[in-house]
Amino acid sequence: MLRSFCFSAVAIVFGSLVSFSSAGHAMEIQEVTSPGGITAWLVEEHALPLVVLDAAWEGGALLDPEGKGGLAYMMAALLDEGAGDLDSQAFQAELERLAVSLSFRAGHDTISLSFKTLSENREAAFEMLRLAVSAPRFDTEAVERIRRQLMVSITRDTESPDRMAAVAWYNLALPGHGYARPSKGTLTTVSDLTSEDLAAHQRRLMARDNLKITVVGDIDSEALKILLDQTFGALAETSSLPQTLQAEITPAAQLEIIEREMPQSIVLFGHEGLARTDDDFIPAYVMNYILGGGGFSSRLMTEVREKRGLAYSVASHLYPLRHASLFLGQVATENARVAETLDVIRAEIRKLVADGVSAEELMDAKTYLTGSYPLRFDTNDKISGQLLAIWQNDLGLEYITRRNGLINAVTQEDIRRVAARLLDPDNLIVTVVGQPEGLVAN
Repeated sequence: MLRSFCFSAVAIVFGSLVSFSSAGHAMEIQEVTSPGGITAWLVEEHALPLVVLDAAWEGGALLDPEGKGGLAYMMAALLDEGAGDLDSQAFQAELERLAVSLSFRAGHDTISLSFKTLSENREAAFEMLRLAVSAPRFDTEAVERIRRQLMVSITRDTESPDRMAAVAWYNLALPGHGYARPSKGTLTTVSDLTSEDLAAHQRRLMARDNLKITVVGDIDSEALKILLDQTFGALAETSSLPQTLQAEITPAAQLEIIEREMPQSIVLFGHEGLARTDDDFIPAYVMNYILGGGGFSSRLMTEVREKRGLAYSVASHLYPLRHASLFLGQVATENARVAETLDVIRAEIRKLVADGVSAEELMDAKTYLTGSYPLRFDTNDKISGQLLAIWQNDLGLEYITRRNGLINAVTQEDIRRVAARLLDPDNLIVTVVGQPEGLVAN
């Protein structure tokens, strides 16, 4: 299947952003399926001798078994630490010799990989990738070294005010759910993980049925079909993922203060958001850009920083996870001004709900959001990453051309409607790390 996409006034050509007076050129995305049934989205770009591949398996740290927190995170960190006949040192030396970039990451919802190789080393590089995903070693030396590194990172996180605020917020908003557990695990759980645990979890999570792959670069569809089967064909056909329930987010206002001696407080605030597939997500995205997602042009930045000097930065975000959707914001301010800052934030949210946005604000937001979208596709790495995100969110290939039209279709009435549906300034969940004055935790 071959589909062509282009942007009005700009077009993506060979991994770079090129201006056109009209949409005269297209980025062609092929849906490629190998003889073994493995599917990838491919953008051919033969001007540069590089191949970029991104992939993701459904199921990440959220699926760590009880008492084994950090299992997916540690497993992902070890996938390039020896595979097949190569121990960690030999595997890393071969990656370096081939000039291959390979990394794995465990998020809440996925295990992901990023891979890049020179065209001249393509066959050998894909063989290294095959070993990493289908024959990781989990040798004792590598496991113990990564365990030590992970435990140091966990210890640092426990001392980080930002991490403390986030952990507290998730525990208030999603009590008892897997999203509230730290993806790195704890010192206790990580210390108990074994090589057998890691190997079994890798086989359980990384299969062909929960895998999505995007490829951009100097390779055609026929060559890719062969490499897909060679690289991923040894994986199990089906994964054994436990069912995960949709998270129930605390609906009422909550405030937790974590006392820490420091000159300013770190504040996290928010409540339930909207799923990425919700019909109101795009209007909410535009609305949030105006409220707190637009940097120095946002209302929160104007009111909190520019007019009152309460903080250097303040922002809000829509954060849709696979099993929960969040509206989140953060700010850091002097201890004596935390209460005032929160009052201003609530007032701005309340004002947006009551009055909506002006025609000028909406036009400015649309201009930026549509005009900046092609910049997400100005390198091969970005193209591959964007395609993977679109696929993971089940938006369909047509989203690339539909997206700006969806944003331009948003009206002031849409903003007012979605603000009334989404925003609830009187029921914010708030966590504060510091010594805030004038706040009393409930």
